[in-house]
Amino acid sequence: MFEAKPLRFSTLVAITAVMTFGAAPVLAQTMVTDPQPASTAGRAGPLNVVSSSVSRVLTMARAQPSDAAESGKRKAEIRQAAEELFDFDEMSRLLLGQRWMDASAQQQHDFTVVLADLLQSVYLKTLGNFTLAKITFQGETITGSYAQVRSIMATGNGEIVAIEYRMLERDGQWAVYDVAVDGVSLVSNYRSQFNSILKRITFAQLLEHLRNREAAAASRADQGQ
Repeated sequence: MFEAKPLRFSTLVAITAVMTFGAAPVLAQTMVTDPQPASTAGRAGPLNVVSSSVSRVLTMARAQPSDAAESGKRKAEIRQAAEELFDFDEMSRLLLGQRWMDASAQQQHDFTVVLADLLQSVYLKTLGNFTLAKITFQGETITGSYAQVRSIMATGNGEIVAIEYRMLERDGQWAVYDVAVDGVSLVSNYRSQFNSILKRITFAQLLEHLRNREAAAASRADQGQ
């Protein structure tokens, strides 16, 4: 019903995945360069929030689970890292636009939950398609409660990609609400598709479709496909 734009969106998904959902073995040695001095690490500014999440998840990714119980524990830890880094409420609001305002509180909650689950499955599946990459953080720009964290990803095949993490501050905490790759926004990509879909089907039907898609993606991930 909706499809991600192949090359750039795949790159966007993969880099976001490295940040929040762990890395496949081929990405386990991904390098992260943070230009900020160590003394600023405790400030929890936008750049530090993103770069520390990268380091945290890469550490988890390198620890290969020894059994099913250990694997389940790691997945739970990775999911917690995602919830701490991403503002899925804001992302959902931006994706749906006016439809978000028209939806009930329950529908808003359901959409946010299924979106987070779907993106997690897509990220994990996409990881295996990427080779060793080097991530260099270039700095941050803060304007009031909004910020952009700029970085460059050099892929294993020599491709250079500009990654921008768009963030919002709530109650003193910074969280990512969008990621753009070479200017292509994850939120904009999905928003245009959702708007088109919702002209043809109801909100409830969209939720059901997303749940089915997430279940299928999760099943493929469990089977290693």
